[in-house]
Amino acid sequence: MQRFVQMIAETPKPNGKMPAASTVQRKLVCLQSIMRQAVKLGIIPSSPADSKKLTLPKVVQPAVEIFSKQEATAIVDALQNEPLQFQVCIQLAIISGARLGELVALKFADADCENHKVLFQRSAYKLRGKPTATKLPKDYDVRIVSVTPEISALIQLLKEEKQQKAQELGTAWHDEDWMFTQWDGTVMHNQTPSKQFRKFLKRNGFKVRKFHCLRHTSATLLLYSGVNLQQVKSRLGHSNLATTQRYLHAIKDADTEAANALQAMLITRHKRPDEASGDGNRKAE
Repeated sequence: MQRFVQMIAETPKPNGKMPAASTVQRKLVCLQSIMRQAVKLGIIPSSPADSKKLTLPKVVQPAVEIFSKQEATAIVDALQNEPLQFQVCIQLAIISGARLGELVALKFADADCENHKVLFQRSAYKLRGKPTATKLPKDYDVRIVSVTPEISALIQLLKEEKQQKAQELGTAWHDEDWMFTQWDGTVMHNQTPSKQFRKFLKRNGFKVRKFHCLRHTSATLLLYSGVNLQQVKSRLGHSNLATTQRYLHAIKDADTEAANALQAMLITRHKRPDEASGDGNRKAE
């Protein structure tokens, strides 16, 4: 098993680059699953692929990248000029913290607009050469998330818009109740919102970040507002609390940035006019 790990780590990819540590571990997970099943069936007494028995390359966790509270507010403001479907998608991403695939796989039947709840029970994915399909969410975490009355109102407006479109297209419309669709009512490609979001950020002068940053932003803003870790964990569908705790570092960074910004503002405010203009030496003369 150790030789297997080393072989993966030391075999260059087709582009000549060496595999990342995460790639090695991802491939090992498949083998570990097989070995665990073999143990369950009594074929072998213990798993030789157990991570505790192997030396694995360390995976460096990337820093959690988020939009600040001010940026998130500005993004929501800028959405007013965007198509309704895009507005609903991005606002839901910020409010619910849902994954991209979970958002794309939403149906109107999943939204309880009267009680302001959204059920996330499937995730969209696409294999090359095949149409978009759905599966259970990551870690099989089906969950109900509370949203705001404003989000519920937007979802209701989007539903009415889809109904109008269905009447216009007639038999060309595929009535499958998808919330986010292509022009003919079929489910949206699972990467479309990501591409649209990138263009939206560029068009409005925001720093370009990945769509997944909206999920990070949602979690961080909740924690920053005083919501406890367990609630955030349940809301985002994390399998363990350690994943949620990663966002605490982002909060500390955001708090440090806020303190630095405040200090810079105070220093500027207390500078004498001659210092601010760079004429301090002239006055001394």
